[in-house]
Amino acid sequence: MSAHTKLKVAVLGAGLIGVDLLHKIRSSQHLECGLVVGRSTQTVGLLRAAEMGLATTAGGIAALLDSEDAFDLVFDASNADSHAEHWRLLEPTEAVFIDLTPHNSGTLTVPTVNGAQALTDRHISLISCGGQASIPVLHAIAQHRTPTYVEVVSTGASRSAGRATRLNLDEYIATTQDAIRTFTGAQAAKVMVNVTPAVPPPPFRVCMTVLAPDVDPDPVRDLVDAAAHTVRRFAPGYRVTEFETAKGRVSVTVEVSATGGRLPEHAGNLDIINAAAIHLAGLRATSLTTEGAGA
Repeated sequence: MSAHTKLKVAVLGAGLIGVDLLHKIRSSQHLECGLVVGRSTQTVGLLRAAEMGLATTAGGIAALLDSEDAFDLVFDASNADSHAEHWRLLEPTEAVFIDLTPHNSGTLTVPTVNGAQALTDRHISLISCGGQASIPVLHAIAQHRTPTYVEVVSTGASRSAGRATRLNLDEYIATTQDAIRTFTGAQAAKVMVNVTPAVPPPPFRVCMTVLAPDVDPDPVRDLVDAAAHTVRRFAPGYRVTEFETAKGRVSVTVEVSATGGRLPEHAGNLDIINAAAIHLAGLRATSLTTEGAGA
């Protein structure tokens, strides 16, 4: 890979997440979208992709594999039920596979926590939007005290929850709980999700309660603020809105607003996971460029 070459990528899925991902790919200096795969030629997302001048197909994973193009990286923005088969078919290729579904079969990855693994792993799981919003903060708290229990409640607007998200809510909860335990060492984790039709739509909000012994408020607040600052480098709409400590308990609320003007502000759930995906892909591209320049 030369210093001027972009990674050629494909996107599986043309729902709400997939369409926003296309716009973020177009704005990336590291990525070039070669193909968008949807379920039907009349899928709104595929029609929008075609309007953007992108190559599209309704042939599913088979069409991707039959393409004359070779892809460096594939984003799976479809659904958890399809992901295992997608990976089985793509594994023999050399493509990196970044999973935006909550399937939990790749390496659980949060850019600010273990993003360096994206430089070597080929099968990467981005957990869920709630996982990407909560785990940077929860991991930071765990550096001070290992939690005994973590509870996370995510609230998002129904307008920003597409068909695949609704179908995968059980997987969303299970995978996010598993990731929280993995990244914090907590003995138990509970995840709840609220999808609300409220008008006006509320921002994407994630409320975390952490039980841990001998919590010292000042260093914990510093750790939380530092974690949020790091996330904002690639997701500018991420912010801590509430922080409280009591004996053996820390409560933190974060809100994520979509930025950049294409998504409505309340669609922070889409923004945070897609921003994480683009950031990881950029890290991969940068590492390959550096290797190529040093060769």
